[in-house]
Amino acid sequence: MKHNALIFDFDGTIADTLMEGVGIYNTMAEEYGLLKVEPADLPELRNLSAAGLFRHLGISAHRVPKLLYRGTRMLRGRIANLPLIQGMAETLPKLRSRVSHFGILTSNSVDNVGLFLQSHRLDPLFTFVSSTSKLSGKSKHLKSIRKSYNMDRSKMLYIGDEIRDIRAAKKAGVAVAAVAWGFNSKPALEAEQPDYLLSHPDELDLLLG
Repeated sequence: MKHNALIFDFDGTIADTLMEGVGIYNTMAEEYGLLKVEPADLPELRNLSAAGLFRHLGISAHRVPKLLYRGTRMLRGRIANLPLIQGMAETLPKLRSRVSHFGILTSNSVDNVGLFLQSHRLDPLFTFVSSTSKLSGKSKHLKSIRKSYNMDRSKMLYIGDEIRDIRAAKKAGVAVAAVAWGFNSKPALEAEQPDYLLSHPDELDLLLG
């Protein structure tokens, strides 16, 4: 089997959190005097990297950690009621039965992910959930996960919906599948040259051979 260790991003890859996230951001934007995001803005914003998005919104780098921390806390009370990405409820159990390692690496909190997985009765599928509060910290965590679980790097696959997910996996020397059903647009993901570029969750099953 080509990949026997699947590691997923969470927001936008497994959980459909985009519009809830926009709502939470706009609440903070009003309080802090930041530029709000309107639904009509999303097609343009989906082409931007995380750094490009913050520049567009006029958010300085030193404010990002505080906003992410507060946004994550605000999401906690709502996370259990948010939906799965359409098709994931059927796809995840099938994938789990075919691999040795099945985990999540996210910039969201472990508590939020746990509440969401429990609400959708998916928590037994996953062998680990790892979190990094730094937007650029996923490459280091992928390396740590590999060592902690004694994974063969050549058989690992990271699955995510953002430009930064692709860059993190490449930096860690791990294959990456970019999914076009989350935040970043398909052209933006394609420009980063992921190993795989998928349009629907059922395509994930084809990657295992």
